[in-house]
Amino acid sequence: MPALAGLGSTIAARRVQLRLTQQDLADLAGVSRSSIQALEYGSGGLRLAALVEVASVLGLQVTLESPFVADR
Repeated sequence: MPALAGLGSTIAARRVQLRLTQQDLADLAGVSRSSIQALEYGSGGLRLAALVEVASVLGLQVTLESPFVADR
C-alpha cells in the first residue's frame, strides 16, 4: 500500500505544519482520533467522504485519476 503510506505522510506533515494534534484534526473533521492515526500510518480505514473532509480541513484536495484513457 505505498499510495496510502504517501497519503498518510502528506496528511501528517500538513497537520503538524498547522500545529494540530491528531485529536484536533479528528474533532474538526468529525472522525475518531484512531481513524486519523490509521490514515497517517497508511492503514486506511476511512470512507472516501471522511478522507475528503480530513483533506479539506487541512486545505488539501483529494483527486482521483484514472490510468485509462476513454476511447472517443
